[in-house]
Amino acid sequence: MGKVIAEISMSADGIVAGPDTSTEHRLGKDGDLLHQWMFDGTDADAGVSARLFDGTGAFVVGRTMFDAGVEPWGDDGTFKKPVFVVTTRPHEPLVKGPTTFTFATDGPKSALRQAKAAAGEENVVLMGGGTTLRQYLLAGVVDELRLHVVPVLFGAGVRLFDAETGAHVKLERTRVEETPNATHLTYRVLN
Repeated sequence: MGKVIAEISMSADGIVAGPDTSTEHRLGKDGDLLHQWMFDGTDADAGVSARLFDGTGAFVVGRTMFDAGVEPWGDDGTFKKPVFVVTTRPHEPLVKGPTTFTFATDGPKSALRQAKAAAGEENVVLMGGGTTLRQYLLAGVVDELRLHVVPVLFGAGVRLFDAETGAHVKLERTRVEETPNATHLTYRVLN
């Protein structure tokens, strides 16, 4: 069976979405700076971005991330794999080209269970947002954490680890890739 991988871009001060999220600023004010490494980055950045899809059979996102991304992801839905949206608001499955978004209204555990079934032997990637990733980390179901740290300080916005985490989540660093646009960190989650 594949791994459960949590993957997210963040600023050097831990921000995963800029301040003042709105329909005009879906990732918050200047939030697009957090993902610029994927589009304007080096060949090394492109390799890191490509690994997101390599060996991945399904994705899980939170409803806020879905709402912010569904329009920019375009007609093919970007992922080209099943995506499970953790939400409390029911919605019929949404098919965008090869991507089907399924809305899991019965909690994060159910969304992950459905994603694992869809992924088969491949990995499930938890894309965010921050609240969704925290829930899975604290539930102890994440095997690997990939952080893409962008060299910018926001000062305000949505922090990845804003809430009290309770017990420590122990990590073992397994990979570091440095580019001018981001430092890509991979950790094995030990507990």
